[in-house]
Amino acid sequence: MVVLWLNEVGKDDVALVGGKGANLGELIRNEIPVPNGFIVDSRTFMEFLEATGIKYQIMDLLRIDVEDTNKLNEVSKKIRELIESSEMPEKIEEEIRKAYKKLCEEEGEEVFVAVRSSATAEDLPDASFAGQQETFLNVKGEDDVVENVKKCWSSLYTPRAIYYRVQKGFRHEDVSIAVVVQKMVNSEKSGVMFTSHPVTGEKLCIIEAVFGLGEAIVSGMVTPDTYTYDRVNRKLVDLKIGEKKKMLTRKDGKTVEVELGEKSFERVLSDEEIEQLVNFGEIIEEHYGHPQDVEWAIEKGKIYILQSRAVTTIREKKEEEAALEGGEIILKGLAASPGVGIGKVKVIMSEAEINKVEEGDILVTTMTTPDMVPAMKRAAAIVTDEGGMTCHAAIVSRELGVPAVVGTKEATKVLKDGMIVTVDGEKGVIYKGEVKEEKKVEVTPVASAPIITATEVKVNISIPDAAPRAAATGADGVGLFRIEHMVLGFEKHPMKYIKDGEMDKYIDMLYREMRKVVQAFYPKMVWIRTLDAPTDEFRAMEGGEDEPIEANPMLGFRGIRRDLIEHEHFRAEIRAIKKLVEEGYTNVGIMLPLVTHPDEVRRAKEIILEEGLSLSKIDFGVMVETPAAALVIEDIVKEGITFISFGTNDLTQYTLAVDRNNENVAYLYDEEHPAVFKLIERVIKICKEHGVKTSICGQAGSYPKFVEKLVEMGIDSVSANPDAVQLIKETVARTERRIMLERLRD
Repeated sequence: MVVLWLNEVGKDDVALVGGKGANLGELIRNEIPVPNGFIVDSRTFMEFLEATGIKYQIMDLLRIDVEDTNKLNEVSKKIRELIESSEMPEKIEEEIRKAYKKLCEEEGEEVFVAVRSSATAEDLPDASFAGQQETFLNVKGEDDVVENVKKCWSSLYTPRAIYYRVQKGFRHEDVSIAVVVQKMVNSEKSGVMFTSHPVTGEKLCIIEAVFGLGEAIVSGMVTPDTYTYDRVNRKLVDLKIGEKKKMLTRKDGKTVEVELGEKSFERVLSDEEIEQLVNFGEIIEEHYGHPQDVEWAIEKGKIYILQSRAVTTIREKKEEEAALEGGEIILKGLAASPGVGIGKVKVIMSEAEINKVEEGDILVTTMTTPDMVPAMKRAAAIVTDEGGMTCHAAIVSRELGVPAVVGTKEATKVLKDGMIVTVDGEKGVIYKGEVKEEKKVEVTPVASAPIITATEVKVNISIPDAAPRAAATGADGVGLFRIEHMVLGFEKHPMKYIKDGEMDKYIDMLYREMRKVVQAFYPKMVWIRTLDAPTDEFRAMEGGEDEPIEANPMLGFRGIRRDLIEHEHFRAEIRAIKKLVEEGYTNVGIMLPLVTHPDEVRRAKEIILEEGLSLSKIDFGVMVETPAAALVIEDIVKEGITFISFGTNDLTQYTLAVDRNNENVAYLYDEEHPAVFKLIERVIKICKEHGVKTSICGQAGSYPKFVEKLVEMGIDSVSANPDAVQLIKETVARTERRIMLERLRD
């Protein structure tokens, strides 16, 4: 089957019709007014890829570093051209044409339609995937519908969509796309509604509205009206009239801009229309059991609901709000994403300039676009001229946890490159210079209900200052605390501190940074991996000029082999950990990297005991990231370890003889290669026999499909990237339930 009608689908059909399609079907079932339409299902796209023979070409092209913006754009362009230039199989094309004809017959005329992408990993509880794929408006005629379906398919591979999937831990192979073809509402008024406050979760319905088509809001082309309705006391409590200089409308089959003149300052919605929207919003929220982000439109006085997705950005304050100690306010706007960011201003006027934005800068622009997401992720805060609470900058900033102020009107004129500013995303204010906080705010995502699993879901951490936010994910501890990132941030090479007689100072620096993480997660366990940086990363540090020159540093002087030669440094690490234990932190573990022989574990253990640290008080384990460690795991276990953790990044490249950073062979890098899985399965089985806990902290621990297999193998815990923790918790819970159900049936 190629086509399904909206009134035939629902929440159980996400795999077939994508998040958007499933949600629209659910709305129709609950008698919410939704424009008529049909869906080209996700199987059809996969059939298209197979029939045209382009599937494997696409997968090979996708083996890139998504942080390389130029390469990402180049690959995206190649894939999209490949899809759009490939001929659609006759059977598929015929079914689409037939469905469009039927839609026109039901509407009594040849209608304009919106052709909308609906990816199978979209509108999820913890990731909205907002703006990642494309929508094509005012499409009319069978030929144009067919062509725009192909364009929607190709939009699964926009640069922003590719980047976002990688950041969220989704494998490209696991995501398909359906296409919704829906009667176009030529709206006189349109907008977005949060059924509850998108940051605090309060029962405040926030509606943003413009004249004409709703694309003007999402794109940030205008600053909309904002209406805040108190659902408890049933009244409008706040109204801000936006400066709507223009609107989008349909004219001669095309979307055109129309200047509004004096109408710019008119109120868009009446009190009656607000009441109707709130009523629909409450029905939708009650149905899903979670606050919703709803797109709506009004044509000839009738309200239509165009889309609904879960709000993924609600946060709960754990402490009193942070207060800033004063400062000169230089700009105000809408408080779009909470938090405080301090940094250097970088004004960018297009996607071509995003490489200007470095880690910790303040990104200032007219309005962000989906292609700016990589730069938004690096920014300490975001400030825009235009937009409201539901524009792209606001939605994505909240999801990334980056402070943002939107709709300032003149940020790109007032703020200049190089200025130091403080952005308060809670109050919508930008201060001149650096303004200190009196108290740091800690935030926790609000979930409708905590997800409890037998398999622990932990988190990977590299930056100690990020520990409170990582702890707020609800992770069951830290499965990998990489200390090399913080060590590389110190003033000089670690061995230079020791040679300069400053070992105590170095130990204290390690202790203070480690303590931030251990304290943030107490009493949940934190596994601290001892230093594992390759030699080339140390060379630029003061005192690093004597680092050996190695042809392949990843196979060189690093990990446990370095610590056992530069044992003074290993002792410094152990003494820092010992200070934590003596302070009463019982949630500390030591993890040895790049182990290849049980002798390395034995020698490390001797040094730990020589330093007076009792292994009975802490977890002690190794990384299994070499085939050697996997093959001699019985002997390693006998050395008295209590846990192991798979480093799948290295285990894969060492098993397959593939340098994952070498573009000539990167296409061969595959964590799911049978050889890798056989090594993993073998280690889990042997560790279970000896009562040793098993975990994973490599990148594959953030991939749902990979994690499903690990849970089936009986792994004890999984450690994921912070932004993937909730997704992996859901994956683990679902897999455990399935396993239990299968056993009950047996």
